[in-house]
This record gives sequence, structure tokens and C-alpha cells, in this order.
Amino acid sequence: MTYRHLTRALAALVLAAAAASPAFAQRVIRIVVPFGPGAVQDTVARTFNAELGQALGASVVVENRPGAGGTVGTSQVAKATDNNTLVLAAASHTLAGHLYSKLDYDPVRQFTGVAYIGNSGYVIAAPGNMGVNTLADYVRELKAKPGQLNYASAGNGSATHLGMAYFLAKAGAQMQHVPMKSTGDAVNEVLAGRVQGVTSSLIGVMGFRQDPRIKILAYTGTQRSKFLPELPTVAEAGVPGYKFDSWIGVLAPATMPKAEVDRLNAAINKVLQEPSVQQRLAALGVEAGGNLSVDQFQKLLKDDYDSTGALVKASGARIE
Repeated sequence: MTYRHLTRALAALVLAAAAASPAFAQRVIRIVVPFGPGAVQDTVARTFNAELGQALGASVVVENRPGAGGTVGTSQVAKATDNNTLVLAAASHTLAGHLYSKLDYDPVRQFTGVAYIGNSGYVIAAPGNMGVNTLADYVRELKAKPGQLNYASAGNGSATHLGMAYFLAKAGAQMQHVPMKSTGDAVNEVLAGRVQGVTSSLIGVMGFRQDPRIKILAYTGTQRSKFLPELPTVAEAGVPGYKFDSWIGVLAPATMPKAEVDRLNAAINKVLQEPSVQQRLAALGVEAGGNLSVDQFQKLLKDDYDSTGALVKASGARIE
């Protein structure tokens, strides 16, 4: 075979391979964050998107599409048909299915669980100028001034809204809700002393642990956080039966082909094993998850949806 014939043969093979598989180098995969900058999903998505792009040989970008407690961006992903659009979801995803009376998508049936990232707990915090040192002190102060104090959240229907509403219901206390645009905004309201409470993800407060402007009172999980082991759980601190934490994961529209979902699952699970990614997640208070398969994560999604109905009912929250 002459050099010219060999060159033509190689060119034909390259063209055939390109036609048979996606041109990853030319793809732009979008991870939609349905909340603003500073939210759990936003910060987590940016810890691994560069590595995921390298693993796939594609460009992976993070896009913030906030609004209506995360339902605006999530709805857009549910309807996406380009096989390049994903959503970085957390507890608010399944909560929305019970919270909103008019939701234009099904949080379980219209999504496929691509990859489980990990688990992130929350904390209950008060402003430093409030003068409370324990959760028991805090509850007493709330009960002494029913409905007179305020708490901030990342918006109506957000996990930070439901987490505090559920806490107040379990504690037998009342506060007024002040919805903000993001977790960062809500924490800033506490730091400034303009509101008297927040249920924030660990991500939202990890940088303020030594700041006198905020008092972190308790952790919302069933066990103490390995990142803040000195902090008691809410149940330990005097509100028995309270538990509120969040899975974090990547979801795709249910219409995405299984082969594509499996490819993304393998790539994300591989990236999550990288020490640099695990270190960044740990710095945010996220306990990295194991290598869950697509089917295992889908089951987690459905089980969480089934269990969150009771939480929403107990909180008394509802959005028309």
C-alpha cells in the first residue's frame, strides 16, 4: 500500500469513528444549578466540573438558573431533549413534589439518577448579638417571643426554608419567614443581625465557625458531623425526633438514553475518587458518597421522595 493510500485509509477510519460516536471534544455538557451562587448545589458542582470535562473529553459548564425554590431551573432540565443538560439536585428536589400544589414536572418519574455525589448536613444558627449559647437557650427565646422573630432562607420551598419550618414545628415555636435568593444571602442576614435564625447547609457556615457574629447551635443529622464533632445534634440538644439532611447528586431527564446515562455515571464516579475532589468536597462539609449505580441512585431518589412527604406535612408549609 502506498503512503497516499495509507493516508486515505486512516482518514476514512477517523471519519467512521466520528460518525459512530459522539464528538465529546465538541460537546458542551451543562450542569444546571437551580439556585443562585452560594447554594449547596452551586458550590458542589464547581468542585468537579473541570475534572469531569477532562474525563469525558468535553466542556462541562455550570449554569445558575434560580427561581421559585429551585423549580424554575429544574423544570427546564426536565424538558431538555439535547442529552447534554443535567441538574445538580439535593433535598429540595424531592421536597418540591410535596410542597408545590402546581408543579409542572414529576421529580421522580421525569428524571434519572445519574450519579450520587454525597451527603451534606445542615446546622441551625443564630446571630451572635442574640446572646444564646445553646439550642435550649434558643428555643426558650423563641417561645418567649412567639412570631416576633425572623429567620432567613434561600427562598420559598428551598431546603433551608423547610428545614427551619420543620424545626419550629418540632420545637413548638414560631418565627416569621424571610425568603432570600440564596443560602449565602440568608447567612449574611444572620451575620448582620437583621434576622434571628437560619438553617444553613454546612457549606454556608464552614467559613464562619470562629466568627462572633454568628452562633452555630446544632447539627441537623442523626449523628454528629465528622466536620464539626463538637456540635451536638438537634435531637441531642433538646428537640427529639428532629432529623434533616440532604443527599446531593446529578440527575438527567428521563428521556436521556441509558448508554449515555451509564457513561456519565462511570465518569462521575471515577472523578469522585480523585483525592483533590474529595478534599474540596470535605472542605465544604460534604461526605462523598460511594460508587452508586444508576439503579441504586434512582431507588434512593424514590425512597427520599416517599419519606419527605411526612416532613413537609409536619412543617405545615405549602406553596400555591
